[in-house]
Amino acid sequence: MPHRRILSLWFPRLAAERYLRMDRGLPRGPFAVVREEANMQVISSLSAEAEAAGLRVGQPLGDALAICPALLTRPASPAAEAAFLAALRRWAGKFSPWVAEEPPAALVIDLTGCAHLFGGEEAILEQIEAECADLELSIHAGIADTRGAAWALARFAGQPGRMTRTGDAIDQEARATRARAARRRNWERGGPPPRLQPPGERGARIAPPGRTHSALAPLPVEALRLDEPTTTALNRLGLRRVEDLMGMPRAALSRRFGRGLVQRLDQALGSEPEPISPARPELHFAVRLTLPDLIGLEEDILAGLDRMLPVLSRKLQGAGQGARRVRLHFFRADHTVQALEVGLARPSADPDRIRPLLAMKLGEVEAGFGIDVLRIEAHVTEPVHARQHRGHMEASAEAARRQAAGPGLDDLIGRIGARVGLDAITRLHPADSHIPEKTAKVLAAAWSEPAQDWPASPTPRPLLLWRPEPVHAADSPALPLQFRWRGRNWQSVSAQGPERIAPEWWLDDPDWRSGVRDYWQVTVEGGERLWLYYAHGAAMSSGWFCHGAFA
Repeated sequence: MPHRRILSLWFPRLAAERYLRMDRGLPRGPFAVVREEANMQVISSLSAEAEAAGLRVGQPLGDALAICPALLTRPASPAAEAAFLAALRRWAGKFSPWVAEEPPAALVIDLTGCAHLFGGEEAILEQIEAECADLELSIHAGIADTRGAAWALARFAGQPGRMTRTGDAIDQEARATRARAARRRNWERGGPPPRLQPPGERGARIAPPGRTHSALAPLPVEALRLDEPTTTALNRLGLRRVEDLMGMPRAALSRRFGRGLVQRLDQALGSEPEPISPARPELHFAVRLTLPDLIGLEEDILAGLDRMLPVLSRKLQGAGQGARRVRLHFFRADHTVQALEVGLARPSADPDRIRPLLAMKLGEVEAGFGIDVLRIEAHVTEPVHARQHRGHMEASAEAARRQAAGPGLDDLIGRIGARVGLDAITRLHPADSHIPEKTAKVLAAAWSEPAQDWPASPTPRPLLLWRPEPVHAADSPALPLQFRWRGRNWQSVSAQGPERIAPEWWLDDPDWRSGVRDYWQVTVEGGERLWLYYAHGAAMSSGWFCHGAFA
């Protein structure tokens, strides 16, 4: 079995070079990407010119502008940077099918059994460097037997050791202790250690099979992917290179620095496995139809839909998905594109439920000089779970319920939503509250199931509810025989009540600051049935109000 070989690709200027590639009009000069961190703007990525000017990642923007006043900046966009890294992952799939992302700016590739297809590992590095140069991207790469070793070689091989400010440098010591500093060796006083390897050599970034220990030994401890406090503590003790840790007892290192240091060391040396999980390919459901002749009639478009929708349906069913939103593109002969989009109240892969929604909107299509390509895409999908079959009485009840509120209602919601928008169609669901106006909550009909079991109310509730409106009557708990409401005089014929409802004491509802209410169902001359209540008064004054009307 061949040695496991891992390739690590690091893009040190990914965010900055993404902007430079995207906006060709940016002036060539020092450039930086800035992010918000702890109420402060700091640099997250730099161009090569900015690094040459002495700037560094993590530096406050104010300090960077003091050093380089000509610095040009742009705000960081994590979502766009993640999408750009995903595009690079798809590009790297040409070298191996086993590619994973290491956010925010790196990829890791399992090259086992693939290097010979490109002429060897050095040839792969040459090809990657050439293609990244064409893409105007900076790249550092490393190949080793383990993921940790490849990560270390990509970032530290062939580079001078980077020292951490530990407090024992001569310029950081008190005046009284500087005399003793001369007794220590230069690299122990915070000075640079001996040069590790000549920079720029490609061989320094490739650890031959079985030579992981010797490749990692001269690298600084930062190459083990440790956090900054652990790295600082190691440097304070004079442990500056990986070889200083290789021969030390693991138990002592774990007690002093924690399990993380030992785990990272074992992963880099291959004692502890570190798998690579490639990114799952994104589900993509689209069908394209290229036409031999230009079309512009609705009948021709519908004929094209009849050919594309069954293919799209098979793709969705094969993945166990149903379309929630479908977009139809029309590529015109003048190289312009028009799109129509519809939504479904329930996820479905049935062409008979998608076609009528698209047909309703074909009147909006401007064919121009003609349409030569049709493309339909289900860009929003949801899983469609199989339903378990029930028997006898349960099956008949379930069938009756589905027939009452089944696909017919969903199709109706979808058709109305195609004209007014799915968010404009709502339905009521029961809510857990004894307050009349809070017994139901409003939900979008397309994203909710019909309510089945409404809780029983102790007394009938009105069909219509509105905000309480003042009623002019005597300020007394006794029901008035005559009252004035909405500019009219009303005569009570019969009444039923009272029903006392208290406010929710754990909430401060402005509408219920009038305290306890006594509700009455009042029938007036003319047949109207009103819902009146008397507020006994608390933070607000007492009085009579009208809250709703019965059917």
